Amino acid sequence: MAEPYYEIFREINEAGIQLAYHTIPGGYHPLHWHEELELLFPLNGDADVTIDGKTYQLRHRQLLAVESEQVHSTNTSSDRLMCLCIHISKALMRRYMPDIEFFRIHCIPDEIPDSQFEEYLRLCQMAETLTRLYIEELPASLLESEGIILQILAHLMRHFAYKTAPELSSAHMQTRQKLRDIITYVGEHFQEPISLQDAAGLLGLNREYFCRFFKKHMGISFLQYVNEIRITHIYQELHNTDAPISEIMEENGFTSQKLFNRTFKEIYGCTPSAVRKGQTGQDRSG
Repeated sequence: MAEPYYEIFREINEAGIQLAYHTIPGGYHPLHWHEELELLFPLNGDADVTIDGKTYQLRHRQLLAVESEQVHSTNTSSDRLMCLCIHISKALMRRYMPDIEFFRIHCIPDEIPDSQFEEYLRLCQMAETLTRLYIEELPASLLESEGIILQILAHLMRHFAYKTAPELSSAHMQTRQKLRDIITYVGEHFQEPISLQDAAGLLGLNREYFCRFFKKHMGISFLQYVNEIRITHIYQELHNTDAPISEIMEENGFTSQKLFNRTFKEIYGCTPSAVRKGQTGQDRSG
């Protein structure tokens, strides 16, 4: 059984920080969520990042923040994307700022106004310093790196955050909980038949309201989302196994060859057989 698309970071340390340098395989990485604030800083390529149904272009050497519990996905055109990735537990940051969880950070390169550009550039410079410390392996680099990450967080809170009213936060949390429940459900059951009625019933909603709710907050229809999750797993199996394409398709929940081929081409810009031959397009837009 595949893991749900809810990520738990077991390497978050006592300070509430996880610092990692990832090499991410190219292609589409489906919608998921986690409790931690996430900071992304690509080192050698660009990516499209979709947050709450809206897609942004993240270029190399730009920093982007994904707030805790925000549903997001990434799509990269390069075969391998090297990325500085920071996760911060806002719950553990209460020791410095007791009301931190009432603040929402909005720091997306596409939407930085001119008045904030200098402060945004400072964030990118701090991320560059983290990269230099990693490459040079200087003494006490981890200690210095965590200090810089706290500076980045403080800079974000000072210049790129806004405080929400408690009642608004409560409504926001209820919406997020519904989305988390359905994302987790799909992650656990995508290999099985999943109907709109099943999904709506999970949240105690009727089908019509559920469809509107999901499309409003995720940017795509529920059935499209289910198929994207299935296709992503199939893409990895095409790379990592020698099983027949038809067998992989069926084991991951597709019963229609036509729908499978069309969805695969929409997401990866190529056919499944081209992936097997190493001729991927990966030109997915939107």
